Amino acid sequence: MLSSSIISLHLRLFVLLVFSANAVFSATTVKTLPGFDGELPFTLETGYTSVGEIEFFYYFVESENNPAADPLFLYLNGGPGCSGLNGFFYQIGPLKFSVANYTGGLPTLLYEPSAWSKTANIIFLDFPIGAGFSYANTTDAWNTTDIKASAQAHAFLRNWLRDHPDFQTNPVYIGSDSYAGINVPIIALDVIEGNTAGLEPNVNLKGLSLGCPHTDTIVETNAKIPFAHNLALISDEMYESAKQSCNGTYADVNATNTECVESLDAITECIELISPQNILDANCALLSPEAKEVKNRRYLSGNAGNFLLQPHRVGDLYCHNFPYVLSGVWANYKIVQEALGIRQGTIREFHRCNISLAYTVDMNTVVPQHKNLTNTGLQVIVYSGDHDMVMPHNGIEEWISSLDLTVDIAWRPWFIKGQVAGYTTKYTNSGYRLTYATIKGAGHSPQEYKRTECYTMFHRWIHYYPL
Repeated sequence: MLSSSIISLHLRLFVLLVFSANAVFSATTVKTLPGFDGELPFTLETGYTSVGEIEFFYYFVESENNPAADPLFLYLNGGPGCSGLNGFFYQIGPLKFSVANYTGGLPTLLYEPSAWSKTANIIFLDFPIGAGFSYANTTDAWNTTDIKASAQAHAFLRNWLRDHPDFQTNPVYIGSDSYAGINVPIIALDVIEGNTAGLEPNVNLKGLSLGCPHTDTIVETNAKIPFAHNLALISDEMYESAKQSCNGTYADVNATNTECVESLDAITECIELISPQNILDANCALLSPEAKEVKNRRYLSGNAGNFLLQPHRVGDLYCHNFPYVLSGVWANYKIVQEALGIRQGTIREFHRCNISLAYTVDMNTVVPQHKNLTNTGLQVIVYSGDHDMVMPHNGIEEWISSLDLTVDIAWRPWFIKGQVAGYTTKYTNSGYRLTYATIKGAGHSPQEYKRTECYTMFHRWIHYYPL
C-alpha cells in the first residue's frame, strides 16, 4: 500500500477539496427530455455536487431492477474531457440518438434496451473540471492534473453519498472508459485509505470496471506495431525490421537511430489511413463543426474518438463518429438545458468532448497502483475490443501479466446465445479477482460497437457469475 507520508498527503488534499467551500446540494428529477416521446421509462436525477470551488454536474440513473440493493456504479469517460453524456448516450446508458433519418434540428431520442442501468444504479459524471456542464467558481480551480482530478472524483463520490444516504450501503463500483483508466486505480486507493482513516460517509467499494483503459503510455505505444502485424496491416519483413532496428521499443525513438526511424516511417505509411478506433471501420475525415475541438494538444496519439464528422451528406458514407455530432446539437438547445437543470451562464457551450482543458498529464503509468490493489480483495474486470488500435488488447494483456497474479481460469471463449462473444481469462490473488475479457469485433470503445455483448458481460460479472 502507499506510504504513510503519501497517505497523509492524499487525505489532506481530500479534506481541502471537501471543506474549502460550503457544499450546496442541487438536484432535479427529470421526468421528460426534449426529443423523447412521453415520460422517461427510468428514474433520472441530474444535479451539481460541490467539491471545493468546483461544481461537478452528474446524471444519475436508478437501476431499473432493484435500486435499493443493486450496485452503485460511478462511470468516468475518457478524453480527458468527455462529458458523462458520452457514456449516457453512446456506451452504457438508457437512451440513444435516432441517427438514420436525421436531417437537422432537435435530435430524436430512443430507449436503449441493453443499458447497464438494467442492473445497476449509474452516476454519469462530467469529469474532469471543464467537461460537459461541470464548472469552477475561481480561475485557478479550472486547472487540474491526473492526480488532482482523481482526488476530486474521490471527494465527489463521498459528497454525493452524503447527499444520497439511501445509497450509502449499496456495493460501490467505479468504472472507466479509455483515458479515465488512469484515474480509476488512483481513486480506488484513495477511497480505501479514506475508509481506513474513518472518512464519512464510508464508501462500500467492491470493484472496478475498466474498458479499453489507458494505463501505461510506453506499453500502449509499443503494443501498436505488434498489433498491426498480428492483424496483417504490415508485413512480416516490416515488423522484423522495426523490431530489430528499434530493439522492440517504439516510444520516444532516438532520431539518430536512422534505421529505426526509417522502419517506423514505412509502417506509418501503411497504417496512417486505417481507423485506429476500429481497423474494420471506414476512416472518416477528422473534421469538426466546432473549431475548439480541432486544436492540437498533448494527447494519446491516434485517438480519433474526440473529433466529429460534419453532419452533411449523412447517407453517403457510414461513419462511426457521426452520432457524436448529435449530442452537441441536442445539449446546446435551451429547452434541453432547462430540462436538465443547468445553471445558465456557467458554461459558454456544451461539447461532447472538450479537449481544450487546463489539464496537465502527470501520470504516465498506473501499473504500480494496480499492483497495490491486488492486495485489497476487490473484484476487477478489464475488457478490450479486439480491433482497437488506440489501446491495443496486447498492451493491456502485457500490463496485466506484469501484476504476477495466479491464473484461476485459463483463456477460453465466452458465449452469448451459443455464439463466441470474445475470450476471457481470470486471475486471483487471495481475495482479489481480476477478469480479463475481449469483445470480438469491437473497437474503441467496445460498448459503442457491441452494446448487447458488453451489457451481458457486465451483468454476469457484477453479479459474480462466470462470463
